Amino acid sequence: MTQKSEILNYLKKNKSINQLVAFNEFRCFRLAPRILELRDDGHNIETVFITDPKTKKTYAEYKLEKRNERSKRTI
Repeated sequence: MTQKSEILNYLKKNKSINQLVAFNEFRCFRLAPRILELRDDGHNIETVFITDPKTKKTYAEYKLEKRNERSKRTI
């Protein structure tokens, strides 16, 4: 199974993923390119930036949207 398919399955089951989870679960060092590949395949994935209250560092979390959810927002 490829990292891309593992990440897609994880998103379908858990609804969101971030870099730390991707590394721990799949040893994926570069999550953003895998997300881009999934988007190119037609999957609607939203990027949410989260700031950790303790460290004040910002990181990306990716959420799988329902197929028609994105189109509702752009109309």
